[in-house]
Amino acid sequence: MSSRVLRKLGLQTEKDLIIPGDEASDTEADFSSGGTKKKLNINRYDLLNQQSHSESEVKEDDDHETTGSVNASEAGGENKDAQKRKKKKKKKKCSSKAQNPRSSEDNFEDEVERSVREVNQILGEPCKQATPASEPDVFTSSNKIKLLAVEPKFLNANNELKRMFGSRVVHAETNSKRKSRGRAHVKQTILVNVKDTWPPVGKPGISMKLLNKTAFSSEGSILQFVFEHSVQYQQVQMKFLEAVESLNPDNIVMILNSNSYHVDALLQLSELCRHSEDFTMAADLVERALYCFESCFHPSFNFTSPNTLCRLDYCKQENRGFFIALFKHTLSVGNHACYRTALELCKVLLSLDPETDPLAVILLIDFYALRAQEYDWLIRFYNEWEPDRNLSQLPNFKYSLPVAHFQNNDPETAHALLQEALIMFPMVLLPLLEKCAIQPDSRVQNHPFFTAHSPKTTSPSLQQLVSLYVERSYHVWKESELLPWLESNVLLVLDQVDKGLPCIEEAKQKRQRLYQATIPRSILRHVVLSDVKNVTAIIPEDTRSPIFNFDPLPPLDSVNLYSRPNTSRIGVIDNPHTLSIFFRSFMPTFNVNQAAQEAAVALPDVLQGGGADGGAAEGGGVGGVASASVDLRRSVNSLIDAMRDLLSNIHMPDVQDDGDVEDEED
Repeated sequence: MSSRVLRKLGLQTEKDLIIPGDEASDTEADFSSGGTKKKLNINRYDLLNQQSHSESEVKEDDDHETTGSVNASEAGGENKDAQKRKKKKKKKKCSSKAQNPRSSEDNFEDEVERSVREVNQILGEPCKQATPASEPDVFTSSNKIKLLAVEPKFLNANNELKRMFGSRVVHAETNSKRKSRGRAHVKQTILVNVKDTWPPVGKPGISMKLLNKTAFSSEGSILQFVFEHSVQYQQVQMKFLEAVESLNPDNIVMILNSNSYHVDALLQLSELCRHSEDFTMAADLVERALYCFESCFHPSFNFTSPNTLCRLDYCKQENRGFFIALFKHTLSVGNHACYRTALELCKVLLSLDPETDPLAVILLIDFYALRAQEYDWLIRFYNEWEPDRNLSQLPNFKYSLPVAHFQNNDPETAHALLQEALIMFPMVLLPLLEKCAIQPDSRVQNHPFFTAHSPKTTSPSLQQLVSLYVERSYHVWKESELLPWLESNVLLVLDQVDKGLPCIEEAKQKRQRLYQATIPRSILRHVVLSDVKNVTAIIPEDTRSPIFNFDPLPPLDSVNLYSRPNTSRIGVIDNPHTLSIFFRSFMPTFNVNQAAQEAAVALPDVLQGGGADGGAAEGGGVGGVASASVDLRRSVNSLIDAMRDLLSNIHMPDVQDDGDVEDEED
């Protein structure tokens, strides 16, 4: 037993400890001037309880009890009554200490709270508690929050691949790609799987700040975040914008060689790899961008929490990279048939900004829900979001909802909804059957109700939505059960059209009223980033700046931290000759007219400077420099004029046809 515990009990050595068999007797201690003999009736487990006190309490007890034991040894001839009084005082003292809620070590909790407050101030949290919401948010109802609740286990595409192919196959594929030089430990993430071949992220220059916190219920709150760029990252971003304007991919690669986790460079290079049909590298670069963002998340940024809604404003230029990287990752995962994972990623994207939906995830989420066989979820999602988002006006939801009811063993509702979809959007049927390689019935093929709606007669905004749905979702209709069901309902719709029911005319007027406006920029961004075959975004005429995939079609109220450099490209527009384009490919930013203007402006400066020194030289002095400059200017101008005439007057010779050659030989 330790000496400290013995001193606490008033003993000097272990030999002085005597535990009698009678447990009912009171504690007694006898002190004598000669040999001290102590009889203590104690509970053995009290020692364990005493060791659980705080260090401060033990220290105080040691001081008092050590003093008491010394005094007791000096006054060895006292009677038992005095010892009992002393023991009672000690017990009262211990009881008073137990009632005291504070000690020198109990302040540890206050220090932790103070440290948390300091960290929140550094990270930019403006307030301690949530402020009440100023305006009610329609997207914070309990049902909508439950529908967008993200399950972390479904965010990992490898988990879905294991369910489809088995864990042994997935692990074997992962081990074959792992290299021996990989890092021993990497940070755990939930959006992507960190690969050993990636360089360490370190400090990429991106951080996340908490702007405000708003309460929408007694238990839930809305947290508004924003990404921030350091000064060094801003300098690299300006170099990247110049590299993009140069139209040279090597410049972007050079930026990535020195800054491995520059987000926009990763996204732009990923798009170049995808056009080169290197889809593996394209997906890898997007995942690296997401890994960079996830390593910079704020501690409170948790989009999987049911009581905390995390928001990002797409108008902030620094936030848009995360939206675009997450959208591209969703498409990549969906192309690998991981539809459940893609559905969860769509929930994340929609929950970040449900009011504006800047990337039109609403046009994609129904497709992944059907492919993932989440029919109940899709039906509940439509019922909850229809009053606020008018999902019935979108062709994708109008046709996906009856499919969900049909697969959910509700044929009566499915029949009625499919007939409504065919009446509202009849232009979907024939392109859909063509993509499915199905020859329509003669009555359907010749009926004007379906044949009259061509791309030329349909409004551009509606045609954009129809083409996007058909090209993306025709795989859903290839199932053997759906095609006969579709055929039977098409015939029933034709019967209604022949009878002249009023619902046919109402649907026609509704189409003419709703789809005549310009296409929203969110849908155009969706089309540009999706890059669906045979679907081209209809860019507005007022959009003069080029469209890049790292930030396509910024919002009109965008809050920009960076501006694209102004580079002159007049020559590309003024002289579209083939040889001119060939020569300009060596120097894309060179402009002949600008060079001539700069030479013309610089020459008077030289002459003016020579005139100031003209008195000091004669003949071959300033006059010689001026004459040489004039000759140089004339030579350059003549050379430029000759080059212009050459480029504009060169014409390729006409190649004669074979028939003309034969006639001349005859």
